[in-house]
Amino acid sequence: MLRIVFGVAYLIVMICIIFILRLFIKQAFRPISRMIDKVKDINDSNHLDIRIDEGNKKDELAELAITFNQMLEQLETSFDAQKQFVYNISHELRTPLSAIITELELSQSKKLEENDYKQVIDRTLQDAKRLAKLSTNLLDIAKTNYAPTQIAMHEIRLDELLMEVCGKIQKSEPDYSVSLFFDKEDFEDERFISIEGNEYLLNVTFSNLIDNGCKFSPDRTCEVHISYEKTEAVIRIIDHGIGIASDEQQLIFTPFYRGSNKGFAPGNGIGLSLTHKIVELHGGTIHIDSEPGMTIFTVRLKNLMQQHH
Repeated sequence: MLRIVFGVAYLIVMICIIFILRLFIKQAFRPISRMIDKVKDINDSNHLDIRIDEGNKKDELAELAITFNQMLEQLETSFDAQKQFVYNISHELRTPLSAIITELELSQSKKLEENDYKQVIDRTLQDAKRLAKLSTNLLDIAKTNYAPTQIAMHEIRLDELLMEVCGKIQKSEPDYSVSLFFDKEDFEDERFISIEGNEYLLNVTFSNLIDNGCKFSPDRTCEVHISYEKTEAVIRIIDHGIGIASDEQQLIFTPFYRGSNKGFAPGNGIGLSLTHKIVELHGGTIHIDSEPGMTIFTVRLKNLMQQHH
Protein backbone atom coordinates (compact mmCIF):
# COMPACT_ATOMS: atom_id res chain seq x y z
CA MET A 1 0.00 0.00 0.00
CA LEU A 2 2.79 2.36 0.98
CA ARG A 3 4.54 1.57 -2.28
CA ILE A 4 1.41 2.58 -4.21
CA VAL A 5 1.16 5.87 -2.31
CA PHE A 6 4.82 6.67 -3.01
CA GLY A 7 4.30 5.71 -6.64
CA VAL A 8 1.27 8.01 -6.99
CA ALA A 9 3.11 10.85 -5.19
CA TYR A 10 6.16 10.38 -7.43
CA LEU A 11 3.92 10.47 -10.51
CA ILE A 12 2.19 13.64 -9.29
CA VAL A 13 5.54 15.31 -8.57
CA MET A 14 6.86 14.38 -12.01
CA ILE A 15 3.72 15.74 -13.67
CA CYS A 16 4.09 18.97 -11.68
CA ILE A 17 7.76 19.24 -12.64
CA ILE A 18 6.95 18.67 -16.33
CA PHE A 19 4.14 21.24 -16.17
CA ILE A 20 6.35 23.81 -14.45
CA LEU A 21 9.16 23.16 -16.95
CA ARG A 22 6.75 23.64 -19.85
CA LEU A 23 5.58 26.93 -18.35
CA PHE A 24 9.15 28.02 -17.74
CA ILE A 25 10.26 27.11 -21.27
CA LYS A 26 7.22 28.81 -22.78
CA GLN A 27 7.93 31.93 -20.74
CA ALA A 28 11.62 31.83 -21.62
CA PHE A 29 10.97 31.45 -25.34
CA ARG A 30 8.12 33.99 -25.49
CA PRO A 31 10.50 36.81 -26.57
CA ILE A 32 11.82 34.56 -29.33
CA SER A 33 8.24 33.80 -30.45
CA ARG A 34 7.47 37.53 -30.56
CA MET A 35 10.68 38.06 -32.49
CA ILE A 36 9.71 35.38 -35.02
CA ASP A 37 6.24 36.94 -35.46
CA LYS A 38 7.83 40.34 -36.13
CA VAL A 39 10.27 38.88 -38.63
CA LYS A 40 7.40 37.17 -40.47
CA ASP A 41 5.79 40.60 -40.93
CA ILE A 42 8.89 41.79 -42.79
CA ASN A 43 8.02 40.10 -46.06
CA ASP A 44 9.18 42.76 -48.50
CA SER A 45 10.93 46.12 -48.76
CA ASN A 46 7.72 47.95 -47.78
CA HIS A 47 7.94 46.72 -44.18
CA LEU A 48 11.60 47.39 -43.45
CA ASP A 49 10.59 50.07 -40.93
CA ILE A 50 9.50 47.33 -38.48
CA ARG A 51 11.86 46.89 -35.51
CA ILE A 52 12.21 44.05 -32.99
CA ASP A 53 11.79 44.66 -29.26
CA GLU A 54 15.29 44.88 -27.79
CA GLY A 55 14.16 43.99 -24.26
CA ASN A 56 16.57 44.84 -21.46
CA LYS A 57 19.41 45.55 -23.96
CA LYS A 58 21.76 43.47 -21.78
CA ASP A 59 21.45 39.72 -22.40
CA GLU A 60 22.35 37.68 -25.48
CA LEU A 61 18.78 37.79 -26.82
CA ALA A 62 18.74 41.57 -26.60
CA GLU A 63 22.10 41.66 -28.41
CA LEU A 64 20.60 39.52 -31.18
CA ALA A 65 17.62 41.91 -31.46
CA ILE A 66 19.90 44.97 -31.55
CA THR A 67 22.07 43.40 -34.27
CA PHE A 68 18.99 42.47 -36.30
CA ASN A 69 17.57 46.00 -35.98
CA GLN A 70 20.87 47.46 -37.14
CA MET A 71 20.73 45.19 -40.18
CA LEU A 72 17.16 46.32 -40.89
CA GLU A 73 18.28 49.95 -40.60
CA GLN A 74 20.98 49.39 -43.21
CA LEU A 75 18.62 47.50 -45.50
CA GLU A 76 15.97 50.23 -45.24
CA THR A 77 18.56 52.89 -46.07
CA SER A 78 19.84 50.84 -49.01
CA PHE A 79 16.36 50.21 -50.41
CA ASP A 80 15.41 53.89 -50.07
CA ALA A 81 18.62 54.90 -51.84
CA GLN A 82 17.95 52.31 -54.55
CA LYS A 83 14.42 53.61 -55.11
CA GLN A 84 15.69 57.18 -55.37
CA PHE A 85 18.48 56.07 -57.69
CA VAL A 86 16.04 54.25 -60.00
CA TYR A 87 13.74 57.29 -60.01
CA ASN A 88 16.61 59.62 -60.92
CA ILE A 89 17.87 57.30 -63.67
CA SER A 90 14.36 57.02 -65.12
CA HIS A 91 14.12 60.80 -65.22
CA GLU A 92 17.56 61.21 -66.79
CA LEU A 93 16.77 58.59 -69.44
CA ARG A 94 13.28 59.87 -70.21
CA THR A 95 14.33 63.45 -70.94
CA PRO A 96 16.78 62.82 -73.83
CA LEU A 97 14.73 59.90 -75.16
CA SER A 98 11.61 62.09 -75.31
CA ALA A 99 13.60 64.81 -77.06
CA ILE A 100 14.96 62.35 -79.65
CA ILE A 101 11.50 60.90 -80.34
CA THR A 102 9.95 64.37 -80.66
CA GLU A 103 12.67 65.60 -83.04
CA LEU A 104 12.37 62.53 -85.28
CA GLU A 105 8.56 62.57 -85.32
CA LEU A 106 8.49 66.26 -86.28
CA SER A 107 11.06 65.75 -89.03
CA GLN A 108 9.08 62.78 -90.29
CA SER A 109 5.75 64.64 -90.36
CA LYS A 110 7.04 67.74 -92.14
CA LYS A 111 9.00 68.50 -95.24
CA LEU A 112 12.05 70.37 -94.06
CA GLU A 113 14.84 72.21 -95.77
CA GLU A 114 18.29 70.66 -95.82
CA ASN A 115 19.53 73.03 -93.13
CA ASP A 116 16.57 72.14 -90.90
CA TYR A 117 17.38 68.44 -91.24
CA LYS A 118 20.96 69.17 -90.21
CA GLN A 119 19.73 70.96 -87.10
CA VAL A 120 17.49 68.00 -86.23
CA ILE A 121 20.45 65.63 -86.65
CA ASP A 122 22.67 67.86 -84.50
CA ARG A 123 20.11 68.04 -81.67
CA THR A 124 19.39 64.31 -81.86
CA LEU A 125 23.11 63.51 -81.85
CA GLN A 126 23.59 65.71 -78.80
CA ASP A 127 20.85 63.85 -76.91
CA ALA A 128 22.26 60.48 -78.03
CA LYS A 129 25.69 61.48 -76.70
CA ARG A 130 24.07 62.45 -73.42
CA LEU A 131 22.50 58.98 -73.20
CA ALA A 132 25.81 57.33 -74.07
CA LYS A 133 27.61 59.29 -71.33
CA LEU A 134 24.90 58.42 -68.83
CA SER A 135 25.14 54.70 -69.61
CA THR A 136 28.95 54.83 -69.33
CA ASN A 137 28.69 56.57 -65.95
CA LEU A 138 26.21 53.97 -64.71
CA LEU A 139 28.55 51.15 -65.73
CA ASP A 140 31.42 52.89 -63.93
CA ILE A 141 29.28 53.26 -60.79
CA ALA A 142 28.60 49.53 -60.92
CA LYS A 143 32.36 48.88 -61.05
CA THR A 144 32.98 51.02 -57.97
CA ASN A 145 30.48 48.89 -56.03
CA TYR A 146 32.81 45.91 -56.25
CA ALA A 147 34.84 45.04 -53.17
CA PRO A 148 38.31 46.69 -53.32
CA THR A 149 39.87 43.22 -53.51
CA GLN A 150 37.97 42.59 -56.75
CA ILE A 151 39.38 45.68 -58.49
CA ALA A 152 42.73 45.27 -60.18
CA MET A 153 45.32 47.63 -58.69
CA HIS A 154 48.84 48.21 -59.94
CA GLU A 155 51.56 50.86 -59.81
CA ILE A 156 50.65 54.05 -61.67
CA ARG A 157 52.63 57.24 -62.28
CA LEU A 158 50.12 60.05 -61.97
CA ASP A 159 52.04 62.43 -64.25
CA GLU A 160 51.85 59.91 -67.10
CA LEU A 161 48.17 59.21 -66.41
CA LEU A 162 47.31 62.93 -66.36
CA MET A 163 49.20 63.62 -69.60
CA GLU A 164 47.15 60.86 -71.23
CA VAL A 165 43.88 62.25 -69.82
CA CYS A 166 44.65 65.82 -70.91
CA GLY A 167 45.54 64.66 -74.42
CA LYS A 168 42.36 62.60 -74.69
CA ILE A 169 40.15 65.47 -73.56
CA GLN A 170 41.68 68.02 -75.92
CA LYS A 171 41.33 65.57 -78.79
CA SER A 172 37.64 64.94 -78.09
CA GLU A 173 36.89 68.61 -77.24
CA PRO A 174 39.06 70.83 -79.50
CA ASP A 175 37.69 74.04 -77.95
CA TYR A 176 38.98 73.02 -74.49
CA SER A 177 42.39 74.21 -73.30
CA VAL A 178 44.10 72.17 -70.55
CA SER A 179 47.46 73.16 -69.06
CA LEU A 180 49.52 70.67 -67.03
CA PHE A 181 51.93 71.98 -64.36
CA PHE A 182 54.53 70.17 -62.22
CA ASP A 183 54.69 72.23 -59.01
CA LYS A 184 57.76 70.28 -57.84
CA GLU A 185 59.94 69.35 -60.78
CA ASP A 186 62.91 68.40 -58.61
CA PHE A 187 61.42 65.37 -56.85
CA GLU A 188 64.13 62.82 -56.14
CA ASP A 189 61.99 59.71 -56.30
CA GLU A 190 59.17 58.90 -58.73
CA ARG A 191 57.37 57.13 -55.88
CA PHE A 192 56.32 60.59 -54.62
CA ILE A 193 53.87 60.82 -57.56
CA SER A 194 53.19 57.10 -58.00
CA ILE A 195 50.31 55.18 -56.40
CA GLU A 196 48.66 51.78 -56.30
CA GLY A 197 45.44 52.18 -58.25
CA ASN A 198 43.12 51.19 -61.04
CA GLU A 199 44.14 53.05 -64.18
CA TYR A 200 40.70 53.01 -65.82
CA LEU A 201 38.85 54.35 -62.75
CA LEU A 202 41.44 57.05 -62.10
CA ASN A 203 41.22 58.03 -65.76
CA VAL A 204 37.46 58.46 -65.26
CA THR A 205 38.04 60.53 -62.10
CA PHE A 206 40.42 63.06 -63.62
CA SER A 207 38.53 63.16 -66.92
CA ASN A 208 35.38 64.17 -65.02
CA LEU A 209 37.17 66.86 -63.01
CA ILE A 210 39.00 68.35 -65.99
CA ASP A 211 35.90 68.20 -68.19
CA ASN A 212 33.91 69.99 -65.46
CA GLY A 213 36.60 72.63 -65.10
CA CYS A 214 36.58 73.43 -68.83
CA LYS A 215 32.81 73.11 -69.17
CA PHE A 216 32.02 75.66 -66.46
CA SER A 217 34.67 78.18 -67.55
CA PRO A 218 33.64 80.87 -70.05
CA ASP A 219 37.00 80.51 -71.82
CA ARG A 220 36.88 76.66 -71.62
CA THR A 221 40.27 76.51 -69.89
CA CYS A 222 41.52 74.45 -66.97
CA GLU A 223 44.80 73.99 -65.07
CA VAL A 224 46.06 70.66 -63.68
CA HIS A 225 48.77 70.82 -61.00
CA ILE A 226 50.82 67.82 -59.82
CA SER A 227 52.61 67.92 -56.48
CA TYR A 228 53.22 65.85 -53.35
CA GLU A 229 53.45 66.18 -49.57
CA LYS A 230 55.44 63.48 -47.78
CA THR A 231 53.28 60.36 -48.18
CA GLU A 232 50.62 61.81 -50.49
CA ALA A 233 50.44 62.70 -54.15
CA VAL A 234 48.43 65.91 -54.58
CA ILE A 235 46.50 66.78 -57.74
CA ARG A 236 44.74 70.13 -58.07
CA ILE A 237 42.32 70.93 -60.88
CA ILE A 238 41.76 74.68 -61.16
CA ASP A 239 39.33 76.61 -63.32
CA HIS A 240 38.44 80.30 -63.47
CA GLY A 241 34.74 79.80 -64.11
CA ILE A 242 31.49 80.77 -62.45
CA GLY A 243 32.19 78.95 -59.17
CA ILE A 244 29.92 76.93 -56.87
CA ALA A 245 27.81 78.50 -54.13
CA SER A 246 29.18 77.79 -50.61
CA ASP A 247 25.93 76.14 -49.45
CA GLU A 248 26.08 73.74 -52.41
CA GLN A 249 29.71 72.65 -52.13
CA GLN A 250 28.99 69.75 -49.75
CA LEU A 251 26.10 68.55 -51.94
CA ILE A 252 27.88 68.31 -55.29
CA PHE A 253 29.13 64.78 -54.57
CA THR A 254 25.55 63.54 -54.08
CA PRO A 255 24.35 61.37 -57.01
CA PHE A 256 22.22 63.31 -59.54
CA TYR A 257 22.61 66.58 -57.63
CA ARG A 258 22.96 69.64 -59.86
CA GLY A 259 23.61 73.07 -58.41
CA SER A 260 22.22 76.47 -59.28
CA ASN A 261 24.80 76.76 -62.10
CA LYS A 262 23.25 73.81 -63.98
CA GLY A 263 21.93 76.14 -66.68
CA PHE A 264 25.50 77.03 -67.64
CA ALA A 265 26.35 73.59 -69.04
CA PRO A 266 24.54 70.27 -69.66
CA GLY A 267 25.05 67.28 -67.38
CA ASN A 268 23.33 64.53 -65.39
CA GLY A 269 24.80 65.00 -61.91
CA ILE A 270 26.64 61.66 -61.83
CA GLY A 271 30.23 62.64 -62.68
CA LEU A 272 31.27 64.22 -59.36
CA SER A 273 29.57 61.57 -57.21
CA LEU A 274 31.35 58.89 -59.25
CA THR A 275 34.64 60.77 -58.86
CA HIS A 276 34.19 60.97 -55.08
CA LYS A 277 33.46 57.24 -54.88
CA ILE A 278 36.54 56.31 -56.93
CA VAL A 279 38.83 58.52 -54.82
CA GLU A 280 37.47 56.94 -51.63
CA LEU A 281 37.93 53.49 -53.16
CA HIS A 282 41.63 54.34 -53.53
CA GLY A 283 41.84 55.46 -49.89
CA GLY A 284 42.16 59.12 -50.89
CA THR A 285 40.29 62.37 -50.29
CA ILE A 286 38.80 65.06 -52.50
CA HIS A 287 38.18 68.63 -51.38
CA ILE A 288 36.65 71.66 -53.08
CA ASP A 289 37.37 75.37 -52.64
CA SER A 290 35.21 77.61 -54.78
CA GLU A 291 34.22 81.22 -55.22
CA PRO A 292 33.10 83.26 -58.23
CA GLY A 293 36.01 83.26 -60.64
CA MET A 294 37.87 80.22 -59.28
CA THR A 295 37.19 76.61 -58.31
CA ILE A 296 39.86 74.22 -57.03
CA PHE A 297 39.37 70.48 -56.64
CA THR A 298 42.19 68.92 -54.60
CA VAL A 299 42.67 65.15 -54.77
CA ARG A 300 45.04 63.49 -52.31
CA LEU A 301 46.15 59.89 -52.84
CA LYS A 302 48.60 57.84 -50.80
CA ASN A 303 51.81 57.57 -52.78
CA LEU A 304 54.26 54.68 -52.80
CA MET A 305 56.55 56.51 -50.35
CA GLN A 306 54.05 55.86 -47.54
CA GLN A 307 55.05 52.20 -47.64
CA HIS A 308 58.44 53.22 -46.19
CA HIS A 309 57.04 55.25 -43.29
